[in-house]
Amino acid sequence: MTVTYNSADTLRRCWRGEKPYEWIVVDNASSDDSAAVARELGARVIPLPENVGFSRANNVALHEAGGRYLLFANPDLEVRPDGLDVLARHLDTHGGLVAPQLLTTGGTPQPNGRGFPYATAKLGNRKLWPLSRLHASYRMVAEPGEVRYVAWLMGAAVAGRTADLVELGGWNERFFLYYEDHELGLRAWQRGFPVALLGDVRWTHHWARATNSVRWSPAHTLELRSARVFFGMFPEFLVGLPPAARRHHRAAGLIGSRVPAPRPPVAG
Repeated sequence: MTVTYNSADTLRRCWRGEKPYEWIVVDNASSDDSAAVARELGARVIPLPENVGFSRANNVALHEAGGRYLLFANPDLEVRPDGLDVLARHLDTHGGLVAPQLLTTGGTPQPNGRGFPYATAKLGNRKLWPLSRLHASYRMVAEPGEVRYVAWLMGAAVAGRTADLVELGGWNERFFLYYEDHELGLRAWQRGFPVALLGDVRWTHHWARATNSVRWSPAHTLELRSARVFFGMFPEFLVGLPPAARRHHRAAGLIGSRVPAPRPPVAG
């Protein structure tokens, strides 16, 4: 499923071709022809009367989904259907949340898996030295043949079994935009659902983050608002108390390590 907001041109670029799956598009009251373009491309469109934000729109689709698996996929993602079975097999074996390894438009791996979201790590992610060096392991990728545990996954591509996502409670609607993917991953770990990045599925993500510019914009305001909510929920990542490893002990013991391959059945 995909949440759109004035995404018509991006949909035309990224979602052409046959789709051997049900594609649900929730349109957040776009002022362009996003909904019409999505229909032309084969989507079942759910138009919303107002922009309710990313999390709430995702939950609309979650309640409408009828399949066994659900992939939350951004408009700027190129989904290759041959990777869906690989993701499904992982979910049937391990459960939880999983994402493909994303690639930039130029074909280089995009670190869509992340470690614990300390405030200093997030500043380091903006290339603020020396924090960028101190938290070099915050940005994670999975090579072909690898599956790695991560703290959270970028919301551009997150998959799970529908029943698990319902049990997890879907996306937290306290977040309009930004940080909702951080919270989802941490909540999954706390509820016993592992979070992993799968290197054998590699999809292109034409990402242009709205808050990369130093000039202040409405996107920066939204990000700051969500950051206040997030660090209010998880002060350990801002002030270090309580220690993150204590509150997130299962994730702390696995993040960055490889997910073990399933053992072959023993011959009788």
